[in-house]
Amino acid sequence: MIRAIRAAFAVAAISLLANCGGDSAQPPTSKFKTYQGPPVTQVVVKKGERRMYLISGRTPIKAYDISLGNQPLGPKRFEGDGRTPEGMYFIDRKNPRSRYHLSLGISYPSTEDVARAAMMGLRPGGDIMIHGLGPEGRALNRPDWTAGCIAVNDEEIEEIFAMLNPGVPIFIFP
Repeated sequence: MIRAIRAAFAVAAISLLANCGGDSAQPPTSKFKTYQGPPVTQVVVKKGERRMYLISGRTPIKAYDISLGNQPLGPKRFEGDGRTPEGMYFIDRKNPRSRYHLSLGISYPSTEDVARAAMMGLRPGGDIMIHGLGPEGRALNRPDWTAGCIAVNDEEIEEIFAMLNPGVPIFIFP
């Protein structure tokens, strides 16, 4: 009799635990994707076209519409100018805890950028990223809303985050 009660209790406990996971028809989605394609060897940004291209060798493998800084014309000159840099930089870090969903750091400022700002008696700024929208970008819902970064939507940054690694060059053209 005690054995039957224990068995019934065990079955009830197992069934209760099995239901704790919620709706098993919809598994939780992760913002961290995997990428199995060709390696991305460079990123090309064409500010005037508002397009970013991920390239492997000489072959573009993905293209994205982008938003830029709130003053998109011309290169970044100093902190707070609202412009997106122009020139050659590198992807230098990954931030999985970005307030803009996910982000990838760009190695701005270069030594030339620092010198140019210093000649004006200003700081060059920094913390330029490729990032998603996050709550702020979704709330603004307009083009060219960043402080100088390159923004895509959250789904796209998940894909880009998986495809890029630190050390990949990024060429930002007018």
